[in-house]
Amino acid sequence: MNTFIQKYQPKIKGKISGWVRIVLKAHIRTLAYAHGMATFLQRIGCLLKNFGEFAQEKTKELIEQSQLRAEQHNRPVEYIPSSTQRKEDVAREIAQADGIKEGLIAILTCVEPCQTFDINRNKNEKKIELVSRIRKCKFMYHYEIHPLFGFMYTRIQTWFPFNIQIGINGREYLAKQMDKHRINYTRDGHCFPDIDDIAKAQELMDEMHKIDWAKTLDTIRRTAHPAHETIFEELGFNYYWSAFQTEWATDIMFHSPEALQAIYPSLVRGAIQGFDCRDVMRFLGRKHLNRFPAGELTSDYRCRYAGIRIKHVSQKNSVKAYDKSGSILRIETTINNVEPFRSYRALESDPDGEKKWRQMRRGVADLYRRAEVSQGSNDRYGEALSSVDSSETIGDWAAELSSGFVKDGKRYRGLRLFEREEMRLLEAVSSGDFSLSGFSNGDISERLYGRSEDVSERKRRSNCISYRFHLLRAHGLIGKIPGRNRYRISEKGRRMITSILQLQATSLQKISHSNV
Repeated sequence: MNTFIQKYQPKIKGKISGWVRIVLKAHIRTLAYAHGMATFLQRIGCLLKNFGEFAQEKTKELIEQSQLRAEQHNRPVEYIPSSTQRKEDVAREIAQADGIKEGLIAILTCVEPCQTFDINRNKNEKKIELVSRIRKCKFMYHYEIHPLFGFMYTRIQTWFPFNIQIGINGREYLAKQMDKHRINYTRDGHCFPDIDDIAKAQELMDEMHKIDWAKTLDTIRRTAHPAHETIFEELGFNYYWSAFQTEWATDIMFHSPEALQAIYPSLVRGAIQGFDCRDVMRFLGRKHLNRFPAGELTSDYRCRYAGIRIKHVSQKNSVKAYDKSGSILRIETTINNVEPFRSYRALESDPDGEKKWRQMRRGVADLYRRAEVSQGSNDRYGEALSSVDSSETIGDWAAELSSGFVKDGKRYRGLRLFEREEMRLLEAVSSGDFSLSGFSNGDISERLYGRSEDVSERKRRSNCISYRFHLLRAHGLIGKIPGRNRYRISEKGRRMITSILQLQATSLQKISHSNV
């Protein structure tokens, strides 16, 4: 990311990184499956034949206690009949109409699909049994302006097992903190085109890492769902909080919309044409770039009413870039699937035990690590975008690279651009596989020609690669790593080679019909 900032420094006023949307879910582990629910019923002495009546009684208790909150604060309870109607828009309209600045806005109810339990009559075994099923039930959305998180909602399932979902936005949190510290800013939705003290705003954003998530979310839950304690009395059932979906964004704030639009179309073209599957894996933190994960890796761009969005997806996770509010370039990583990532932690069953790199958990205990992974993804994507030049033309570069020149008394030929062997060489040295530790003569030889058991053939290939490395170094496209027989592509080389490879891979149809 630093390379991108340095490259466009005169156009940029600053950047802010932190959480955007966080969707948190909570469930009672004991009741998450049919056997656990059946054990609970047995524990309280409820027969399966009485389960329906028992469940309806507890549902009624939950609804009444939740609605009591609305009555106490003199706020409306509204039914939303259509799933296509955005509840957030309804809540914001109510808040604006009633001048709500803090506290409960409204409770919105609707019928939606849910995972719940039902009684099944097993004819083969001639008995009734408890089973888990997808059905529909009433959900209650408590929309409020929270003193810490700002505009948010708590969604409560009114049927067993009473799952909960909370939606917050990190930019809402930041606005609350900037108001508290009297920092002036301009706001457009969930982004800030202008902030008087950007450094202080980033410090406030970073304070989210210090939140005791389990404790804070339990406090919110008790306010919206006070019936939990009475339903389960002294059984000690607690909710387990997990991050179902997270979005972490880096907002690069340009001085003007014109400054961003001068480079943004070229960045989009470069990203969609130049970043391949290996690049997408590298952005999202895959260590072994030669091992493709199960599932499809995709890249696409979409024209939105506010601008153009470029998005890359791997294993249900994504990294994307889009222009916001005219003058903000937002790079955003969304994590839906934590399986590909690791966190340094002890076993959950032995919190004081040895720490190792283990699979990341959905639980809020690993939320800080998720932030690190997401920021790493944004940084790698920003670095990659910095190699997509937006001012110089490819024709200028091609003319420079294809021209011979004299350096230190020696004459060097120009590169034979678009010649098959020369392009294969450029593609090999710019591969993401070598972005961390560089490449050697043997690496490129094997990439271009494969393995050979013939000693004389290996020597011939080595001499050929050495000459070509010498030529690329003279053109300033690669440099030698000090103290090692390895090389690394230069910043100039990355910009030029990426653009030339993009041009080579672009069809005439795309060029003539491009609407970017």
